[in-house]
Amino acid sequence: MKDETMGQEDAAQDAEACAEALESLDRISLDDVAFDDSSVDVQDEPEIEAQPDDQDAGDVEPAEDEAGHEDTESEADNQPESDTGEETVLLDSLPAEDSLTRELPGLGSAPAVDETIAMGDIPLPSVPSAREAEVRHRKMSPKRRNLMVAGVVAVALVAGGAGYAAWNGYQQEQAAAVAANAHTMMSVQIGVHAAGLDCSTGSKIPVQVSGQDADGSSVSETLYVDEHGRGIKLLPGDYTLSIAASPIAADGTIYTVPTTKTQVTVKSDGQDLSAQAAFKLKVPSADTVTDDQIDAAAKYAEEGGASSAAAAKVLQQAATARRDAAVNAVSAQKAQASRDADARHKATDLYQLDIPVEWYGKVATWQNGSTLCIYLGDDANTPLVTLVAVREGESFTPDEGDTVLGAANLGNGYTVYASGPVYPYVVPQTINGRTQNPVSTYPMDTAIELVELTTGNRYTYSQIKNVLVGKDGKADAATKLEADYLAQILLPSIKAQD
Repeated sequence: MKDETMGQEDAAQDAEACAEALESLDRISLDDVAFDDSSVDVQDEPEIEAQPDDQDAGDVEPAEDEAGHEDTESEADNQPESDTGEETVLLDSLPAEDSLTRELPGLGSAPAVDETIAMGDIPLPSVPSAREAEVRHRKMSPKRRNLMVAGVVAVALVAGGAGYAAWNGYQQEQAAAVAANAHTMMSVQIGVHAAGLDCSTGSKIPVQVSGQDADGSSVSETLYVDEHGRGIKLLPGDYTLSIAASPIAADGTIYTVPTTKTQVTVKSDGQDLSAQAAFKLKVPSADTVTDDQIDAAAKYAEEGGASSAAAAKVLQQAATARRDAAVNAVSAQKAQASRDADARHKATDLYQLDIPVEWYGKVATWQNGSTLCIYLGDDANTPLVTLVAVREGESFTPDEGDTVLGAANLGNGYTVYASGPVYPYVVPQTINGRTQNPVSTYPMDTAIELVELTTGNRYTYSQIKNVLVGKDGKADAATKLEADYLAQILLPSIKAQD
């Protein structure tokens, strides 16, 4: 209604301005209006100047025009008078300024042909040529000129008022459209990644939204999105987005909440903001999830992330059960590791050590005083390494067939020597389950296991046999291979006894 009232007021103002213009133009004298005569055709100027001053320009006509007029007059004389007795007005008897004859474009110097078409009993006047129109313009009375100018001004004012009204209406429509959009909720999509989350069976992801809409109103609310980042609806404006808490997957998985915050601008419906606002929710070790994390996730699930408060409670129980089970499993693993460590830990009267983890469960030990032997499985006749403590200054000689593979100084006047067979050299010489060395004979599966244990599975049996050692007696290379491995996994654990 306000827009219609404004349009009526504008139209009234335009009409009043037009009337004032017409009144003012009636008061304009001929002397006040200056006309530019420069538009007169230069070719016509000599003819006008050649006329006597006391002769009207309209009295001088080309010869062809006079002939045409005479023919017309003769024809007019032969016309019968009308039955009504009214006098028929001929073309030439009309005032020059009332003629409608015009020169047709493109005819050049061809004579103009006047045709009189009767309208009732009154023939139509001819259209003046361009030259005649110019001459008549010079003879036009001031009042008539004023009226013509006033007409032009009036038309311009009316056209201008109509154009202004149309433009004003368009602007109002645009403003109304913008205002309507500013109060229309726009759906937007953000980027989220939460492995294993299905919001149809778990809870949705709570997103904290704060900022200002297009009206300047402050916004602070929690909205929820699914695993695809869909579900947010906002008015156009500028906002800051962050993840408020973890969702809860159907199996009770709780996610690590990212601390990042992202600023976005909502402009249109269906806007994809995944490039600007992307959040990755990682899955932590279940045993590290706290009660506070579960409670926060359950709170948001109940407030809108789940289909109901009952569904949110079920998800909370699943999260708690999953966390408790993980904690118990870790505790059991730690207890077992402690037992294993105790089982791997060996001690003599002079030193202590830990059996390598890689060997644990595959070897056994025997000890005698400060001597400790580590052998394969239940076969005490297949030692991997024998450890002997020797006082400083005393020499050490290994058993027959063994090689010194390393030593550890205890720092208390004793050194522990590690010796044993060089299996990477002896075993690869096995052919069909037997060796060329008459001292030892091993089945093939035992031979492979001995090579793996003494090299830490860094090389396969075939690599050691065909490449690293072979059958050509490269004992030094095989010795170094085993010695290096023992120096890494066994000797560092040998310490003096407390």
